[in-house]
Amino acid sequence: MLWTGGRILAPLIAAAFYLLPAAARAADDPAYSPLPEPLKIAQVPGSPIYYAIGHPGVPDSANAGNTSNAGFVITPDGVLVFDTLGTPSLGLALLQEIRKRTQAPVRYVVIGHYHADHIYGLQAFKDRADAVVIAQEKAADYTNPDNTDEESAAPRLAQRREALAPWVNDKTRIIEPDIYFGPGLTISLGAKRFVIVYAGPAHSESDSMMMVLPDRVLFAGDIVQNSRIPFMSSADVSTAHWLEGLRVVAGLKPRFVVPGHGQPSTDVASAIAFTRDYITFVRTAMGKAVEDWADFDTAYEQVDWSKYQTYPAFDATNRGNAYRVFLDMENAAFGTAPP
Repeated sequence: MLWTGGRILAPLIAAAFYLLPAAARAADDPAYSPLPEPLKIAQVPGSPIYYAIGHPGVPDSANAGNTSNAGFVITPDGVLVFDTLGTPSLGLALLQEIRKRTQAPVRYVVIGHYHADHIYGLQAFKDRADAVVIAQEKAADYTNPDNTDEESAAPRLAQRREALAPWVNDKTRIIEPDIYFGPGLTISLGAKRFVIVYAGPAHSESDSMMMVLPDRVLFAGDIVQNSRIPFMSSADVSTAHWLEGLRVVAGLKPRFVVPGHGQPSTDVASAIAFTRDYITFVRTAMGKAVEDWADFDTAYEQVDWSKYQTYPAFDATNRGNAYRVFLDMENAAFGTAPP
């Protein structure tokens, strides 16, 4: 049973399971190129909850786009999936890992936010599992043709078709949600409750987290990125709200956290602290630069980044992160944007 805004959406869900004909699930499909290595799947101790751990860097041909985490929960009444990884081939591999453990139908796929490294795997779940896709209502902005941000659907797909060929190719398509929710949503499946909380805008407009009860396992999406430099250079990013989202994570009191990137952990406080401390460090450094009327290049070179420069994704993202925060704080200083 699925609840949102006080309405029961089970009839809509049931109908949606049969939207695609079985013929759409061809065994041999050029949309799904073989992967160079299998997924790394682990289980939350004592719970029927599993997660895939991606490489900690940025998506490229060396890692076949496998840089994010995803997970699934098995119940007697079906499977719920959180995120689907960064290529259709990875999504298919995740579905195959589910099938190794259960033949129960995949009922729902919850997307933590609409960024390419988490949603391209949806194609496999639509083609081969008829899964119902659920996301926060701001995810609709992702495919808006007026959205020119580099993370939006069209420019990012063009970039990934070059950077991640053959795993992202001309057969790759963007799957949009079947159901949108607002501030929150609760799904009941088997004996589990899945409490989904909107935490954006932070890393993206549509950031959401999902707590699995009674297990108290949190799929935090990209709100938490444990021991990996987060991407913050998009125009959609709000580092101030992101810090608030991390406070929400702490308030949920999970016993185990699966971050959007980086290592899952029972040490939830440390996982939260890494992302929080990095964001705070960048905001403090760039805030001082704005206060001192320094130009960005000078300010960036004067910051001691040694605490973070050995972490994955630093070289690819840190300068862009600092520049985005610098612009945001400069705009805030002139009263043209929130900090």
